[in-house]
Amino acid sequence: MILTNKLKIAFFILFSMFVIGTVGYCFIEGWDFEESLYTTIITLSTVGYGDFYPHSREGRLFTVVLIIFGVGTMLYTVGLITETMVEGRLRILMGRGRMVKMINKMNNHYIICGCGRIGSLICKELAAEKVDFVVIEKNPEINQLIQEEGLVYCQGDATEDKTLLAAGIKKAKGLVCVLPTDAENLYVILTAKELNPNIYILSRSEEEESEHRLLRAGADRVMSPYTLGGMRMAMAILRPAMLDFIEITTSGQSLDLRMEEYAVCEGSALVGKSLAESEIRQNYGLIIVAVKKESGKMIFNPLANYVIEKGDKLIALGEEDSIGRFSNACSL
Repeated sequence: MILTNKLKIAFFILFSMFVIGTVGYCFIEGWDFEESLYTTIITLSTVGYGDFYPHSREGRLFTVVLIIFGVGTMLYTVGLITETMVEGRLRILMGRGRMVKMINKMNNHYIICGCGRIGSLICKELAAEKVDFVVIEKNPEINQLIQEEGLVYCQGDATEDKTLLAAGIKKAKGLVCVLPTDAENLYVILTAKELNPNIYILSRSEEEESEHRLLRAGADRVMSPYTLGGMRMAMAILRPAMLDFIEITTSGQSLDLRMEEYAVCEGSALVGKSLAESEIRQNYGLIIVAVKKESGKMIFNPLANYVIEKGDKLIALGEEDSIGRFSNACSL
């Protein structure tokens, strides 16, 4: 930014020297505009063909002053242009190398394909939760904004194998397809499943009839922003209190109440205990509203005698501090 301002100032001064030189020769030597501009250019560029040169004493003095200030300005401007080009190229190369190193260090991360309006919102939420992710975007202007925000990105077309490999798809945990068209998302899903059959894929759907195609291609879940938005707006009219509750429990900005899901690891002290024996409510002040089994079956409002198993995902409702402490109990 500082270098750009310097260039602007240098170009302005250089332009002023051309104007001063041209006007000066017009008045002092009586030359026309074309001859005066030509003499100014060959003087400042130090070419000096000698076909036009001042004959009066005032004209020669004016040329000396023009050379002293103008040639220096010309050299300074050329130097700044060279510096800008070299530094810009080095910055790109160094930034690209740094991104490659950061991606290579990642494991079980997420890949976001596309950084439009929906993609940027997803990135913001993942960054707030401090989850590792890589953004794939082919628009250089958007990548510049991503870089300024300090996010890890990979410039390229997400439908190409080399781009997905560069984003670390073989070590990735999940992939989110939020490209503009369903055709692009479909192609990414097919390519991603071929490179990493075990990866979890969430895809955006523009058309209702595309949902089944995306699922058949290998997407684990397909969501339509328009359908979800319409349902939420209808709920705001029909059941506003319920919508307020959902927003309070799912928004990361709320410090009063949170709803979170946690996977119970094999070494957790909760494995083999019933909900009553685990004393989750007494020790953490949490309510287990649902349990999702490894098979995908969802148990809502489980009874106190439900026995917790390895791989269960407990959906807990409670205060922010309690949610954080309960995370350790599920993993230890």
